[in-house]
Parts: sequence; C-alpha cells; structure tokens
Amino acid sequence: MAVAVKQQAKTPLWRNATFLKWLAQLFVLGAAIGLFVILGSQAFENFSKSGVSFGWDWLTDPTGVDIREGIDTSPDSGIRALTVGGINTIRVTVSGIIAATILGTLIGIGRLSHNWIVNKVATVYIETIRNIPLLVQIFFWSALAITLPSLTPDDVGEYWFKASNKGFASSWVFWDGSFWPWLVFVIVGIVVGRYVSRWRHRIQEDTGKPSYPGTFWFLTVILFAVVGWFAWPVLSFMSPVFHWIADLAASLPPILVPIILAVGALVAAGWWIRSFFESRRTPAGFGKLTDDDWFRIIFAGVSGVLVALVVFFLGGLTITTVAGDQVGLPELVMIGISNIFDWLGNSFASDGGVPLVFQKPVVEVRGAGFIQYGTTGMVMSIPFFSVWMGVTLYTAAFIAEIVRGGILAVSKGQTEAAQALGLTRSQYLRLIILPQAFRVILPPIGNQYLNLFKNTSLGMGVAFADIVAVGTTILNQTGQSLPVVLVWMAFFVTGSLLISAVVNYYNRKMSLVER
Repeated sequence: MAVAVKQQAKTPLWRNATFLKWLAQLFVLGAAIGLFVILGSQAFENFSKSGVSFGWDWLTDPTGVDIREGIDTSPDSGIRALTVGGINTIRVTVSGIIAATILGTLIGIGRLSHNWIVNKVATVYIETIRNIPLLVQIFFWSALAITLPSLTPDDVGEYWFKASNKGFASSWVFWDGSFWPWLVFVIVGIVVGRYVSRWRHRIQEDTGKPSYPGTFWFLTVILFAVVGWFAWPVLSFMSPVFHWIADLAASLPPILVPIILAVGALVAAGWWIRSFFESRRTPAGFGKLTDDDWFRIIFAGVSGVLVALVVFFLGGLTITTVAGDQVGLPELVMIGISNIFDWLGNSFASDGGVPLVFQKPVVEVRGAGFIQYGTTGMVMSIPFFSVWMGVTLYTAAFIAEIVRGGILAVSKGQTEAAQALGLTRSQYLRLIILPQAFRVILPPIGNQYLNLFKNTSLGMGVAFADIVAVGTTILNQTGQSLPVVLVWMAFFVTGSLLISAVVNYYNRKMSLVER
C-alpha cells in the first residue's frame, strides 16, 4: 500500500516572519539614510541661497582669537583654537569625574550614617544641590568668586596659595624635561608590581597568613620610581630611534595612510565575524544561526567595506595650511606622526632636567602696572573654577544617591556577618559592602559621567573657554555654523564613547563569573 505524502505549501512572503523582519530592518536603514540625504541637500540649498559657503578652510585659516586660558592663548588657526577649547573641556571633565566620584561616595555613605548630624548634612546637600539648575549654580560660584579681593601691589610675591577675583593660585608639581623616560620606569613598576601582588596573593592563599599584596605592589612602584629618578638617562638610546622613526614616517608615501586604515577596517570586520562564529561554536559544531545573526554578520562586513571606501575618499581631499600650501589629508597625518616621534626623541634626550619640579605661584607686576599671577604654580581662573565647582557638586549629588541605593541593594546579612566577625564599620564597608555595591552602582554612575562631560558646555554662561565657546567665536567670524557644529558633535560623541568604553570595561571586570 503506497503512502501519499502531502507536500507542505510554501509560506507566502507577506506571511514569512524572516522576510518581514529583514524587510523592516532594511526599510528603517533606507529611511534613515534617505532622511540624512534630504536634510543634507536642504542644508546645502539653504547655504547657496543665503550666500554662505560650506567648507573646512577655516580650520587652517588664522582666527585672530585670543583665548583666556589653555595650552595656547593665541592660536594661529581654527583647528588649534578648537584643540585648546577641547583640552580645557577635558581638564574639567577628568578632574570633575574624579572629585565627584570621591565626594559622591562619601556623601552617599554619610546618607546612611547612624550619626544624626552627618545624615542630615548629607541629606540637605543632596536635596539642595540636585534641585537647583546647574547653570544657576555655575552663576552662583562665579558671583561668589568675583567678590574676592583684588590683587594689589602689596600682594606681589611668592605664595603657597592665593585667592583673588582673578582666580585661585596654588603650589603644584609639574613635569620637566626627563618626565617621559622616568614615566617608563613607573609604568614598568606598575606592571611588575601586578605580578608581585599576585605572588603575594598566592602565598596568602597557601599559608592563610596576611601577605599584604597591596602594600608590596605600592612599594614595588615606589622602588621603580626612585630608581628611574636617577637612572632615566639610560633610556637616552631611544632618542635616535624615535628620530629615525620620525624621518621614516616623513619619507613614506602618504598613500600608505588610507591603505593601512582601509585594510585595518576590513581586518577588524573579518576578525569580528570570525569571533562571532566562534562564539556560536558548540561541541557538535556550529550552532544554527538565526536571521538576526546573519544580519549582524552582513552588517559587519558591509560596514568594513564602507569604512574602507570612506577612508579612500577622505584620502583624496586636500586642505590649505596656514602657510597657504595645499596639503592632502594623508600627508597631514604623516606629518603629525613624524612630529609626535620627533617630540618623543627630544623628550628622551639625556640633556633634560629632573622628572618633576615643584613650583609656587607668584604675583607680579606686568605691562603698564597690572598686577597678575605669574606663570609658575597652578592658576585656576574664575570661569574654570565656576564650571568645575558647578558640575562636580551637581554630579556628586546624583552619585551619592546611586551609591546609597547600591549599598542598600547588598543583602543585610553581609553586614551582619561582617559585624559578627568583629570588623569595624569602615572595614566592612571597604572590604565587603562597597565591592559588591559597585556592581550595581557602576552602570548608572557611567551615565552621570556622561552628563558631567556634556554639562561642561554650560561654561559659555561664565565665558569659560571650552570647545563650545571657542567654536561659537569662530562661527561668528567665519559664518561656518554647520561645520563647527559637526566638530562639536564629533568631539562629544567621541568623548562619550570613550567614557562609556572605560565604564563598560570595569563593569565587565567587576561582574560575577558564573561556573
């Protein structure tokens, strides 16, 4: 008796889930690209109607802009001015993140204190600071600092610390000529100290006795730092090596830059695809890939090809330098690499001074009898102080609440067990509670770091020379509003991605490893 097998009807496309999912994703991608094309064409059309040109020549044109503070107060080009503003923004961001993290952690712990005064002071701080707009706080600190006394001829001299309505000056340690070769010794000490710390950890696990791995790590770093303070000239042989690399970079054909970047993009895409396949490998072979998996693989490959094409397109562009020469972007990259290695060669020369120098600030008479701070010591201007205090205290208030929530998320039994072992409050907070709480705390704290970074743009309100304020001055002079805004966007996107990458790295390092 023959068995008739009924062939299953093929699912039509309009009911095929895989086809519909791919169609939806491609439609969204095409709609996004089309939107950008429409907006871009409309912007260029508006530029042509209003007689405003769109270009990047302003990056190398002299600006005539004087910046109040930074690594260069009289930049000779637009890109140099934006670099100064960007570094000012980074200075506030990095120092603010460190200070806000420490202050927020202490206040968050104080918010849970059984001491009534400490608890209420922390509560008042949090509820006051986070409910006042940040810009108002920045204005407050600026107005408060301006009320400080002026500098007079009687103030001329050297100080450990000096405050006036021109800013705050304090003693500080600065790097000198031999700092970079000495830093090599310190970095080697940190690496060696890591292995020493692991060795002491193993001894503690084997014997059960305290082996002080942290102390040994610190002493190892100090030992290398002290040895490097006197032995850094032995690295002077690196100076001609760096100069040789600089000369080699200057002599290579610029076409190598887009070629290397394009090959790097394709290799990175291939490496990601290979790693993705390896992550789907099972003891029986490769697991079945879903349509979403195939979409990721195709997207990675297409992205690598597109990046390679964009790199070659940018490699054909030229830009006019301050001297009026037409230079291609790849050639500018090679010149920059050559300059970096030349600088390293000069830094490793054996004729440098000590690695670090201690300087006190001075008040001196400049020009036509003007009383100003000198060039020694660390001077914090009023705008810098206002922005730094505003974003630091504001962010610390939110971090404090995140820390409080993270500590409360740790099981109460952990605290009871620590107290049963006889640990003090500071010991069980440092050794038991906070290490577990930071697994909960770190992701939302990363968001606060991003907010701090972006909130520095409010410094325009007190004339702080950040990248936004400097860019505003440039676009008012050149009329190139869209290119300047694009530079702003690229700067903040890059900085935000870097902060997110660092936070995500530590988040992965601190995550629990399941067995």
